[in-house]
Amino acid sequence: MTQAESELIAAEFPVNDECLYLNHAAVAPWPERARRAVSDFAAENTALGASHYPQWTATEASLKHNLEALVDAEPGSVALVKNTSEALSFVAAGIDWQAGDVVVISDQEFPSNRIVWESLRQRGVRVVEVALPWDAPEAELLAAIAQKPKLVSVSAVQYASGLMLDLVTLGDACRQAGVLFCVDAIQAVGALPFSVRAIQADFAMADGHKWLLGPEGLGFFYVRPQIMEQLPPAEYGWHMVADMGNYDRRDWQPADDARRYECGSPNMLGAAALNASTSLLLEVGMDRVATRLVTNVLYLRELLDDKGAVFLNPLLDKRPSGILTFRFIDKDSAQLYRMLMNSGIICAHRGGGIRFSPHFHTTEDVLNDTVDALEYMLDSL
Repeated sequence: MTQAESELIAAEFPVNDECLYLNHAAVAPWPERARRAVSDFAAENTALGASHYPQWTATEASLKHNLEALVDAEPGSVALVKNTSEALSFVAAGIDWQAGDVVVISDQEFPSNRIVWESLRQRGVRVVEVALPWDAPEAELLAAIAQKPKLVSVSAVQYASGLMLDLVTLGDACRQAGVLFCVDAIQAVGALPFSVRAIQADFAMADGHKWLLGPEGLGFFYVRPQIMEQLPPAEYGWHMVADMGNYDRRDWQPADDARRYECGSPNMLGAAALNASTSLLLEVGMDRVATRLVTNVLYLRELLDDKGAVFLNPLLDKRPSGILTFRFIDKDSAQLYRMLMNSGIICAHRGGGIRFSPHFHTTEDVLNDTVDALEYMLDSL
C-alpha cells in the first residue's frame, strides 16, 4: 500500500476500537465523506428546506454518472431504485410473459433472485434451477441456455460461497441464443471491476449498501438501451415522464432513458451519501480496489488455513471475490458466529459456515486481530 493510500484509508475509515468489521457483503460502514455529506444535507435542510433543490438534482446526476462509470454503462441507462429486489421486480413485471415461458436461475441464489421469478408461476412461467458444480460452474447454465429460455438471471458473485461466475461466457451464450440476461450484481459492483457491456447484460442491478459503501434504501438499475422499449415501466408518476416538470401536460410519454423507471420523488438524502461513497471508489480506481480487496481475502484465507479451516469455495484463487466462507470440522459454526459477534467481530453465518468479507480499506491489523481472537474461541468450543 502506498503512503497516499494509507493516508486516504486512515482519513476515510478511522480505527474503530468497538468492532473488527468483516461484513461488507451484508451492510458496509460508510466512509467519512458519506457521513459528512449526510450531515451537511441535514444541516442545510434544517436551515433552508429545499431552497437549494437544483444543487440536490446536480448531486443526483453526479451519482448516476458515477454509477455508469463503475459498471461501464451507456449514458442514460441507469435508474436509481430503492433496492435490488425492486429492480428485479421491474424486470419480472415489465416483460411480456406467455404461459410456458422459462426462467433459468442457479440453486445458490439469494432469495431476492429466486422469489421474484417464482411469483410468475401464477402466469404460467416455469422456473428452472440449475446447479453450479465446482468443476465446471457454468456447464449446466450453458446447457439450459441452449434450450432457449425466456430469461436467465444469476448473481455475479454468489452470496454464500463467494463463487464468481464467468459472466462473459454466459452473456455471450444468451446473446447468441436470443435469451434475456439479467445479473444481480450486488456482490460484485464496488468490489471488482464490472462491465455491463463486456458481459452483454440486458439488465443489471445492485444496492448501494454493500461494496458501494453507501446507505440502505438506494441502488441502481441498468437496462440495455437497445431493449428499453421492451421493458415498460411497472410504476408510474410525475418523475418518469419525458416532459418532467410540466404538471399540466396530459399527453405524457415515458422518459426516453432509464428515468422512466423512477416513478416519483428521489431519495436525495441517500443520493448525497452514495454519491460521496462512489466518488471514493472512483478516486481509488476499481482496479486498485480489487487488488487490495483480493489481497485481503487471500491473506485472511492463509491465516485461517493455518488454523485448520475448511473453505466453501475451492475456486477462490482462479475466481477471487470479496467473500470468504469457512468452517472448522467438529465445530458448531452457528455457535462460533455468535461468539464472534459478541466479541465485536462483525461477520455473517452463511452457507453453513462463517462468512468474512473485508473491503479494500480493511487493514492487515484487523485481519490479524480477527484470527487471533478466533483461535482463542476455537479452544473454548
